[in-house]
Amino acid sequence: MRIRLIGSELAAVTAAAALASVGHRVHWQPHPQTPWPSLARADWLRREPQLLGQLEQALAEGSLVVDAANAPESVEVLWLALAPDQRREAREAAAQAADQREPLVVINNATFPVGETERLSECLGAEQWAVCLPDMLQEGRAWESFTRPSRWLLGSESPRATARVKELLRAFNRRRDVFQCMPLRAAELTKLAINGMLATRISYMNEVAGLADTLGVDVELVRQGMGADSRIGYEYLYPGCGFGGPNFSRDLMGLADVQSAQGRASALLEQVLEINEQKKETLFRKLWSHFRGELAGRRVAIWGAAFKPGTARIDQAPVLPLLRALWAQGVEVRLHDPAALPALAAAVGEQPLLTLCADDPYAACEGADALLLVTEWKCYWNPDWARLAAGLRERLILDGRNIYDPDYVAGQGLTYRGIGRRADP
Repeated sequence: MRIRLIGSELAAVTAAAALASVGHRVHWQPHPQTPWPSLARADWLRREPQLLGQLEQALAEGSLVVDAANAPESVEVLWLALAPDQRREAREAAAQAADQREPLVVINNATFPVGETERLSECLGAEQWAVCLPDMLQEGRAWESFTRPSRWLLGSESPRATARVKELLRAFNRRRDVFQCMPLRAAELTKLAINGMLATRISYMNEVAGLADTLGVDVELVRQGMGADSRIGYEYLYPGCGFGGPNFSRDLMGLADVQSAQGRASALLEQVLEINEQKKETLFRKLWSHFRGELAGRRVAIWGAAFKPGTARIDQAPVLPLLRALWAQGVEVRLHDPAALPALAAAVGEQPLLTLCADDPYAACEGADALLLVTEWKCYWNPDWARLAAGLRERLILDGRNIYDPDYVAGQGLTYRGIGRRADP
């Protein structure tokens, strides 16, 4: 099919590469704020497995053309993968496409407010339809998420439009039918509701972990007991030091905005967001408690800055409020992350109390009073405990993701404090 694709989001980049890889002819127009030369240098894109290589292959073969200025006169599909604040550009593109005589399907792959796909439909002609295909990609495995999807939500009011979308994505829908078809607004709301539920589970588990800390209970035993209940399951029951990320956070805000617009204030979502922001400082509070508030002049090591493993992004990442809290107390920070240091440096600028350790995570720990684990990159899961014990002055481990065994760490002569877990040497 002939496709015009607009946007510079991860969803746009992935769709451009994937659709071109299976024989479609894709004309990609990145958003003017982030043109292709800037995207090609972006750390978050270079860290996505396979994606940049697939893009370069499609460009070399000619199935993908990047041209920000010249839109093709006639296409079969207009794919919109824009940022939430780019609704005006989406409507302009739909209105421009309405001038063509050939039947057209406009695919809204952006996370816009509920009802926006219907507004795009109003810009179109009689033989043109707008459908909603919410962005369900997982950052850090975007190529796999698109090409081997577990499901696609498809909001459509037209059988002809539904058939065209299924044909467009047929190469990625072979093992079983992964489409869940529903009306437009239902698909838009479902996407927001999914992330709202996941965030609620995480925040609830973090509240349980706080209670376990107070009661001296190991929250890991509680987690396993809860997960064994078939009505609950184990997914998203891991307590931690808060979640971040551009999509997760803005979907929650989008769901809250939808409820507010309907006159339905959501006390639950407000609590979920508030709990998450509080949890982003939980490692600081544990550090404060351990040293009884005497933090000025101390040095700490931090492992991990990205909002999750597998990405170079730090959008709404827990490390940001943690750093602000530490610097307010005069704490020197030495930080290692395998991918996100450029993004962190750009976000915080020059900081006399911050040293970025690009090559060796143990270099961050030399002479530090404590190690704070913020992001559970795989390279941190099995450290050299003897080396850590020798390098940390106070031998304190603050595990913000509960990836270590408390008793084993304590057996190596270190003090362990996790989220609802603890052990002394």
